[in-house]
Parts: sequence; C-alpha cells; structure tokens
Amino acid sequence: MPKPASSQPMPFDPDGSLADARASMARLSTWVPIRALSRRHKVRVSRHLLALDSHDRYLRFGFEASDREIADYVRRLDFEADEVLGIFNHRLELTGLAHLAPCGPTVADFGVSVLAHARGHRLGRRLFDAASLHARNRGIDTLIIQALAINQPMLRIARAAGATIEYFGADAEARVRLPADNVSSHIAQLVEQNLAEWDLQMKQQARLLEDWVEGWRLGP
Repeated sequence: MPKPASSQPMPFDPDGSLADARASMARLSTWVPIRALSRRHKVRVSRHLLALDSHDRYLRFGFEASDREIADYVRRLDFEADEVLGIFNHRLELTGLAHLAPCGPTVADFGVSVLAHARGHRLGRRLFDAASLHARNRGIDTLIIQALAINQPMLRIARAAGATIEYFGADAEARVRLPADNVSSHIAQLVEQNLAEWDLQMKQQARLLEDWVEGWRLGP
C-alpha cells in the first residue's frame, strides 16, 4: 500500500530552488504587473507621490513632506544604484511605488506607497515581494523597513515576512532576512519583468486607441 501523502519524504531542496519555484507559481496565479522603473519615469513617480495626502505622506516619509520636499526626493532618486518598482493601472497611472535603496554592502532600505483608490488589493505586499526578489538577486540579505509605529499595514507586511521589529517611541524598525539568490530567483525576476513590460505596452496601445476613438467621436 502506498504511504499517505503526509508521510512522504520532502524532496531534497538544498538551495531553496523548489520553494522559490512554488512561490513564483503562487505569485503568477494572482499576478499583478510590477515593472522596474527608470529615469524616464520620474514625472510619473512625482505625480504618484504628490497625489498622497498629508497623512499618507506622513506614513511614507515619517513627516508630512511638502511638495518641494517630494520634488527634492524624486530629483535625488538614483535609478542605477537603487531599485524603483511600480504598478500601472489601465490609465497608465502609477498606483503603487516601491523604493529599494542600498544602505550597506548587503543591506537595503525598503519604502512603499499605494494611492488611496488602489488599496484593498494587497499591492503593498506584492511590491514588497517583488522588491525582496530583486534584492536577493543583487546580493542583499537584509531589508530594513523604517516605519512609524502607527503604520500597522506596513508592519503587518514585515511580520508576515518574518521580520524582527524594534520600537523606539513613535518609530519602528523592521529587519527582514532574505535567502540567497539562486537560479529560480533569477528566472522568476526575468519572467515577471518581461510580463510586466508586455502588460505596459498593451496598456499603452489601448490608451492610444481610446484617445483615437475619442478624437474621432468628437470630430474636427
């Protein structure tokens, strides 16, 4: 008689490749297109951050950043050294944004924001997962999340990832240890990048078509 499934030995998986493959399949089953951004997306990044209200700016930056301070932040973004990831909706609006900034040889700081009308779909968690994958593939083994103690959505994401969290009055610091990169993690990033690029191109084509149809309806 075959043994029950629960008593079957676990497959040998020394570097976590099998676990990574399963995680990638789970992400793809509920896929959200997350794209690596470049310098040419600075205007959209700025629009996204300026669309945050004063409370959301307080949670994202730890203070109520003014429009000028946000402009300075965007100007200082280093798209070569850092990882900036975004989620575009069908109107090509940047609804979710993550910033992964190295702060040591194997350590990086993670920050994220999601527009109010796009919340409730776990986009913050999706951006964190994508940033973690990119970080691993760059040799980062620890993510640091600086957050206000009242920012429970961000701290929930950190806890779900197994973070250790320390509180310093009104502030909190979460540290998430990441596994080493492997073949599966690099393939997963490549597949997700290509799918996200294809998705953005389709949205751009659809937007051009919508604009053409609207222009034709309005006439000369």
